[in-house]
Amino acid sequence: MTNTLDDDATTCHSASVAETPAPSSVTEEQRAAIIRAYDLVGYRDSGELDDLAAFAAELCDTPVALVSVVEEESQQFLATVGVDVDRTPRDTSFCAHVMVGRDETMIVPDASADPRFADFSLVTGPPHIRFYAGARLLSREGVPLGAICVISPEPRPDGLTPFQRRGLEVLATAVMGRLQDRRARLEHRQTVERSEARVADSEQRFRTLADTMPQMVWSTQPDGYHDYYNARWYEFTGMPDGSTDGQAWNGMFHVDDQERAWARWRHSLATGEPYQIEYRLRHRDGVYRWVLGRALPIRDAEGRITRWFGTCTDIHEQKLALEEREIVSQELSHRIKNIFAVISGLIAFAARSHPGFAAIASDLRDRITALGRAHDFVRPHSPQSQPKARQDSLHGLLNDLFEPYRADDAPRIRLSGDDVPVDDRSATPLALLFHELATNAAKYGALSVMTGAVELAIRHQGDMVQLCWCEEGGPALTSPPDHAGFGSQLVELSAVRQLGGQVSRDWKPEGLVVTIDVPLTSFSRAPGLGSGAGA
Repeated sequence: MTNTLDDDATTCHSASVAETPAPSSVTEEQRAAIIRAYDLVGYRDSGELDDLAAFAAELCDTPVALVSVVEEESQQFLATVGVDVDRTPRDTSFCAHVMVGRDETMIVPDASADPRFADFSLVTGPPHIRFYAGARLLSREGVPLGAICVISPEPRPDGLTPFQRRGLEVLATAVMGRLQDRRARLEHRQTVERSEARVADSEQRFRTLADTMPQMVWSTQPDGYHDYYNARWYEFTGMPDGSTDGQAWNGMFHVDDQERAWARWRHSLATGEPYQIEYRLRHRDGVYRWVLGRALPIRDAEGRITRWFGTCTDIHEQKLALEEREIVSQELSHRIKNIFAVISGLIAFAARSHPGFAAIASDLRDRITALGRAHDFVRPHSPQSQPKARQDSLHGLLNDLFEPYRADDAPRIRLSGDDVPVDDRSATPLALLFHELATNAAKYGALSVMTGAVELAIRHQGDMVQLCWCEEGGPALTSPPDHAGFGSQLVELSAVRQLGGQVSRDWKPEGLVVTIDVPLTSFSRAPGLGSGAGA
């Protein structure tokens, strides 16, 4: 027989499309999508399946062997032995029956005696096809795609031997293995391309967003190598693109800020802590302007830093305004301190003119001095008058206020307990309050003798702060005083009216105990519990 097929013939025959059952429960559109996933265009020309088709013909001792994929309107041949066509209509395809048969392999011993194929022209006429055997090709989804088949013009009543049948099924598996490898490579390539496209799109979006921000934006690799700056950076610095990559960025800082900025950056790289610092950055006009530099690390699922993103914000105008405000604040504070001094001088002058006023004048000068010390603590008039303790520390304020009562070896008024933030709003009444208690203790109580002392315990409880003034070692008390003096009234005025608290006194024989309960909000505009312990 001549091993060729014309346009109307095929090695795999079937009934018409109307008589051919659907290859599976999936739709033709779904099958077509799965077939496209294998990228079969030009596959036959590559010859990747020719060896399997040749082995099938040799195994089954037939002149023709094919690897076919059945599409919606035709079947294409991925490998052929004994024929020279690459595609035939689907309505003449035996392999469409293989796809939907009950068995993995369909065998037709004599097509002329099979009612499904007996009337086919290629059975009744040349090339008088009689024997057909095909093993189904299944995708990884379980969808039939076609078959690997063998054909002969001679009928075979016995069909295939068990060995040949099993061999044909193994070859079908081998065919799908190769097709699956091709599909996997295609899918991987498509995944990479999509990923690269997403990355490119994401990077473009980021660059667009970064270039519209008013801040300078930059990023670095995990080791701190600067590899990106937005348009605002180059606009601000006037530097050419790429000229500040790597470590060259540090050269843009003022010489007095370079080591400090570099040390802070190295610390963030070593610890992963956020980066924040103020430094002077050279503007394109050559003037150094103050900027605020910040950076945060980006971490992967395992916590490893994959990139740093940072910003530089021009704060030059705000910095100058703050410096000017500080100068004005120090000048005002200096003038207020001078006013305290002038008032004290006027009181002293009046006391000399009126000797009977001397005792009252002395107390008044001491109160004014206490107010001056409190004011200078929270609002120092110069760097030289800056207190050693934190300016928002109640412990610091009281220790400064009680300094005149300190003995050579130890403080006579001991502080213990919680520290509480204070500001200029509470400093004045606190100074008057504890100045009066200390003055009274020095005149009549525990501080009037060398063996006496005072314990001031501060306890923060919820929304309240309790201050407990406890005198011990002084003259024994037999009873409360007959009447409240001006000092006691001043304590009430400071604690109750100005701080919104409550005062209770306990005249114990061993010494006076004054308990003052004050709302936490009265101490500071931004209240919070300090971490320090009492001295």
